[in-house]
Amino acid sequence: MKKLVSTLLNTLLLTSLFYTGFHTIVHAEEKQIDKVAAIVNEGVVLESEVQDLLINIKRQAEKNDQSLPSDKALRTQVMDKLINDSLLLQIGERMGIQVSDAQLDQTITNMAKENNLTLSQFRQALIKDGEDYEKYRENVRVELISGEVSRNSVQRRIYISPQEVSNLLDLMKEQTNNNVEYHLGHILIEFPANATQADLTASKDRADKVIELLNSGSDFKKIAIASSGGANALEGGDLGWKNINEMPTLFSELIDGKDKGTVVGPIRTGLGFSIVKVLDIRGRQVVEVEEVLAAHILIKPSIILSEAKAEAQLQGMPDKIEAGEANFADLAKEFSEGPTSVRGGDLGWADPNNYDPAFKEALATMKIGEYHKPFRSSFGRHIIQLNDRRMVDATSQMNQRRAYQILHNRKFGLESARWIKETRDEAYIEIFEQDK
Repeated sequence: MKKLVSTLLNTLLLTSLFYTGFHTIVHAEEKQIDKVAAIVNEGVVLESEVQDLLINIKRQAEKNDQSLPSDKALRTQVMDKLINDSLLLQIGERMGIQVSDAQLDQTITNMAKENNLTLSQFRQALIKDGEDYEKYRENVRVELISGEVSRNSVQRRIYISPQEVSNLLDLMKEQTNNNVEYHLGHILIEFPANATQADLTASKDRADKVIELLNSGSDFKKIAIASSGGANALEGGDLGWKNINEMPTLFSELIDGKDKGTVVGPIRTGLGFSIVKVLDIRGRQVVEVEEVLAAHILIKPSIILSEAKAEAQLQGMPDKIEAGEANFADLAKEFSEGPTSVRGGDLGWADPNNYDPAFKEALATMKIGEYHKPFRSSFGRHIIQLNDRRMVDATSQMNQRRAYQILHNRKFGLESARWIKETRDEAYIEIFEQDK
């Protein structure tokens, strides 16, 4: 009997130890490495994503010796960005918008070249700065998809009449300070849709307080990151360089002729009260434009045709042309894809700045009469024939294009803000409180 009791006790003890150990393991497994920071329709924003972006912003701020607002204010801006990104990615998925690995690699390669680095050097520089390269790479993919979704969705809301272009051209001709550009910073103090008088008063008071802080020497970028509801909040409210014609009319009337450091506002708009600061001023000169006369053969890799086979197909074409065995135009008509194939690949006279970055760079290395070896752009694989270069006075055409682009950018900015607000209003968004 004692032996039986002893055996039973040992069994119970082992069971208890096993259960305790199992419970410890389960308990350990229940400790979440990640958690949901927000639900956005059928998607989620993870706490790890929030922390990654916060860390990145703080790292960049430290690198640039830029002060930041409180963690709470910064987190609010970061959550807004990540929620917007989630919405745009979901819309992009429904629209079938994708960015292939090849397109992504080409974009990052172009970014590296803009910094005078090879792709490998660019990657090492990011890692040295504390970046996770794979996360950085995917973030670039997100930005590309988000940008494409925004352009597609907002573009259809924009209409620019010929009369608007004509009116702006007349105004540009009349202005004597058209060679001056202003580097602007912008802070938007929002008020809600269907705002009450109390809402308007509260927003106006906040805007007045911001102006008071700025006039007393407070850091503009820090306040923009903490308080602005504008699209450029996380960039310190930086609107970039603009001349008077590129600014919204409400801004231009107040900015025209002002000195560096001037703060204007609050300016009431449909979205809230705007505060604008002149960060810098510079002159601008009109120069001649170089145009190139080129032709190309484009082959688009696919599931059926690999990148290697597409390049191999193009590889021997210049040699055949040089040997007199083939004609560039005939090869383009037979093999090239896209609308230029029927014209023998002829692209006509064009400003190379209007081409894909990789295409533009390839042209920059070429002499008249040369063929460029196969290379990759965002459209596919090409070879190029450069037939001629010329310098042209394109002032009239440039002014017309510029006027159209100015009107487009002005309307795009406003419509983009309205569109994302409408998209958020229609979405199911639930933000979870951060653990204290």
